[in-house]
Amino acid sequence: MAKKAAPKQEEPIEKQMWKAADKLRKNIDAAEYKHIVLGLIFLKYISDAFDELYEKLQKGEGDYAGADPEDKDEYKAENVFFVPETARWSYLLTQAKQPDIGKTVDAAMDAIEKENPSLRDVLPKVFARGNLDPTSLGGLIDLIGNIAFTSAKARSADLLGHVFEYFLGEFALAEGKKGGQFYTPRSVVELLVEMLEPYKGRVLDPCCGSGGMFVQSEKFVTGHQGKVSDISIYGQESNQTTWRLAKMNLAIRHLDSSQVKWNNEGSFLNDAHKDLKADYVIANPPFNDSDWSGDLLRTDGRWQYGVPPTGNANYAWIQHFLYHLNPNGQAGFVLAKGSLTSKSSGEGDIRKALIEAGLVDCIVNLPAKLFLNTQIPASLWFLSRNKSNGRFRNRSGEILFIDARNLGHLINRRTKEFSAEDISTITRTYHNWRKLDGDYEDVKGFCNSASIERVRELDYVLTPGRYVGLADEEDDFDFKERFTRLKEEFEAQLQEEARLNALIAENLKRVKV
Repeated sequence: MAKKAAPKQEEPIEKQMWKAADKLRKNIDAAEYKHIVLGLIFLKYISDAFDELYEKLQKGEGDYAGADPEDKDEYKAENVFFVPETARWSYLLTQAKQPDIGKTVDAAMDAIEKENPSLRDVLPKVFARGNLDPTSLGGLIDLIGNIAFTSAKARSADLLGHVFEYFLGEFALAEGKKGGQFYTPRSVVELLVEMLEPYKGRVLDPCCGSGGMFVQSEKFVTGHQGKVSDISIYGQESNQTTWRLAKMNLAIRHLDSSQVKWNNEGSFLNDAHKDLKADYVIANPPFNDSDWSGDLLRTDGRWQYGVPPTGNANYAWIQHFLYHLNPNGQAGFVLAKGSLTSKSSGEGDIRKALIEAGLVDCIVNLPAKLFLNTQIPASLWFLSRNKSNGRFRNRSGEILFIDARNLGHLINRRTKEFSAEDISTITRTYHNWRKLDGDYEDVKGFCNSASIERVRELDYVLTPGRYVGLADEEDDFDFKERFTRLKEEFEAQLQEEARLNALIAENLKRVKV
C-alpha cells in the first residue's frame, strides 16, 4: 500500500509576504524599497486601528453613545491615529490600479501627518518616484491588504507588528553592511534583554537605530506577564531616516515614542536626555567610531573614569551609558572585542578604573558573523552601578566571564544567529551566578567567575578566553602525537603531489604540437 505524502507545511505569512514583496521590487535598491514596503505596512496598521474604532463610534453603543465617528477628539481620547478619508486603506484599494497611485499614497501620508502631530516628518513620501512602477505599487497594496484576512481582526495589529519587524530584518540582510546601521540582529537583542530583564523602570538606548531594543523589552515584559505601562522608553538617533523607522516600529507596537529623539549631532554633542537617570541602558553603538567629535569634548563631565581617545569612541560610549544610570542601574551593550584588551591612548587606564570601581558585572565573548555591517569580533558588556543592592547576591569583587564563541549557527554563508537554546544557556548561566539561591558552577571552556585579584594578575584584560580556559575534552591534548600525525599527513601529501607531477610530465611528452 502506497504511503500517503506528508502534508506540505505552509510557510508563515511573513515569509510568504516577503517573497511576494521581493518579486515586486524589480530594479529598486533594497535600501530604498524598505521605506516603500514598511511605509505601506504602517499605513495599513493605523488604518485598521482607525477602522476598528470607527465602527464602534458608528454603532454608538455603551460608552460610545452619541459619538461622532468623524470627530478627531474621539480618536485622540483612545490613543488612535486619526486617518482622513482619502488616506484610509479602503480608499487606497479602490485606487490601486490607477496610474497615479504613487501620488495618491504620498498625499495620504501627508494628510495623516497633518492630522497627527506626533507623526510629523516621520512617514515616507517616496511612492511617486519614477523607478517605482505603478503596477508593482498596486500589487503591494493588494498584498499588504490581505494581511487582515489571514487572522482574526483583533489580532491584525499584532500580526502587522510582527510582519514589520520581520521585514526590517530581511531588508537588513538584503542590504548587508548598510543594513547593520539601522538593525541589530534579533538574537543579539533578545540575549541583551533576557540578560538584563527590564521588568519595570526607564529604559534608555542613546543610539537606538530602528528601535529593536525597545520592541524586545516590551516583548519581554508581556512574555513574563508584566505590564508594558511599567516601562518607559528613552532613545536618540542621529540618522533621520533610521529614526523614522524607529518611530513607525514603536507606534505599530503601541509604544510611546515621544521620548525617542532625533538630532544629527548625536548623543555625544547633543544629549537629548541630559538629566535622565535610567534603570537600564541597552545599546549597540557603532564599533570603533573614529568620527565622534572627541576633540570637542576633552573636558566633558561624563568622563569620570578617564578621558577617552579622540580616535575611538568605545570608552566614550561606556562612560556615557554609566552617566545615565541611576545608583542601582544596569547596562548591557555590544562593543568591539578590542575594547577588552586595548591599552592605546589611555583606554587600558579607563578599563582599570572601571574594574576597580566594581562596575563590570559580566563579559560575554560572541562568535564571529553575528553582525551584518562588520566582521570585527564583538563582545557584550554588562555593567552594574551597585553589585550589592539586595536584588541579587553581593557580587562585589567578582566578574563573570562567558565564552560563547562556539555557540550560534549559520543562516547563510555570511551570517550567524543564536538559537533559543543558545540564548537560554547564556542567560541561565548569568542569572544563576547573580541569584542568591543560584546553582552556578564554573565550566571549563565556557564560563568562569573570576576575582578582581585574578583580573589584576592578568593586567585588567577582560577577554573571557583568558579566564575560562580550555574545555575538558581538550585537556588531554598530546602535542607529540598530534605533531607526528600532522607530519605524516604532510609527507603523504608531498608524495602524492610528486606522483601527480610525474604523471602530468609523462602525459605532456605524448602531446604532439
